Amino acid sequence: MGTPIRSRLLDYIDYVDPGPGHDGLEPRRSRLLDYVDQGDPRPGIPAYHTPVFVPAHPRYVDAVDATDPAGTPTRVPFIAYELFAHPTDGTVALAFTTLAGLVAALGEAQPWVATSLGPLAEGVGELGVMVRLDPRLAPGPPNWHPADLAAYAREVA
Repeated sequence: MGTPIRSRLLDYIDYVDPGPGHDGLEPRRSRLLDYVDQGDPRPGIPAYHTPVFVPAHPRYVDAVDATDPAGTPTRVPFIAYELFAHPTDGTVALAFTTLAGLVAALGEAQPWVATSLGPLAEGVGELGVMVRLDPRLAPGPPNWHPADLAAYAREVA
């Protein structure tokens, strides 16, 4: 619990085009459920569908060749999970089984999204990132403050 972790949010500030053949509009279906038996998970492993609260925030990208009736480019929303630099585990995603745990660890102004542990772990695992569930974090200043949220809301509005 010594070295505080640092948010990697600013490392990913520029949107990266997913490339040809991916319009970003259709969600990918999880393949993990194809391999999960319907019994209980192994001891110490949370169930795939365990609800978790994850540091995240909305992002928007202009849709290619799409406009609304007024001719304004259509913006497509998506959720960006915040990744963190961990002193021993490299880049990690944080997940909390309670909202109170997320707030205690990262502060009241931390944006978050509720999701299921399985799809989160599968999605970030494809990037070589592991999920730390209910991590104990070293004390430090929060990454987000109320003024940051107000500025972010103005930026994406």
